[in-house]
Amino acid sequence: MRGTAYGWRLAAVLVAVTIWQGVASAASTVTGTVTFDGKVPDLKPLSMDADPVCAKKHSKPAPNEMLVLGSGNSMANIMVWVSKGLPAGKTWPTPKDPVVLDQNGCQYVPHVMGIMVGQTYKILNSDGVLHNIHTLPKVNPAFNKGMPATLKEATTVFAKPEEVFHIKCDVHPWMSAYMAVFTHPFFSVTKTDGKFTISGLEPGTYEITAWHERLGTQTASITVGASDTKTQNFKFTTPAAK
Repeated sequence: MRGTAYGWRLAAVLVAVTIWQGVASAASTVTGTVTFDGKVPDLKPLSMDADPVCAKKHSKPAPNEMLVLGSGNSMANIMVWVSKGLPAGKTWPTPKDPVVLDQNGCQYVPHVMGIMVGQTYKILNSDGVLHNIHTLPKVNPAFNKGMPATLKEATTVFAKPEEVFHIKCDVHPWMSAYMAVFTHPFFSVTKTDGKFTISGLEPGTYEITAWHERLGTQTASITVGASDTKTQNFKFTTPAAK
């Protein structure tokens, strides 16, 4: 009897491992690169002359954050996410690690970020000067807090999903950032190489949305199978003058 019981337990373990491996191998990925097409506008650098302390933090004028390009006109600060196609009613765990926004060099770092509902949003003040963090959501309550030099950290959370909204500093008007709140982890923000990766998707057809703060949004439909990796690139351009 003891041998039979052991055999049943071993069989159950093997079945569980097989199922887990099947689930793991079914996860799929969408990856791509976002680029800018057309004549690159001549953007003025950020003007920090209103606060000499901020200006002295930079050895040369800080580049405008509205359009940040890398090699081959790859685009940074593009928010990419799954906007349709996720299983209805399914929930995903909230990450324990916070999303961090630093006020450094009198700029918000990073410029664009995503966070999940209920995840801690940690705001740092690395500058040692008076700053302000003022979120401008339409769904969630606004968060507006002054951060003097002595206040190095503040935290908040967002209780509801919300598409990208603006964050500003009421002390330094050139400081600007953007945030989106999701119920799922399937989002990514590009760096200067323009690349994004969204992984862990179940097989299916999804709508992928790419967002830029001035050039709007683009969407694409993509179908992934089990253990699939598909590429979906996006290209933004300045709208033609009317």
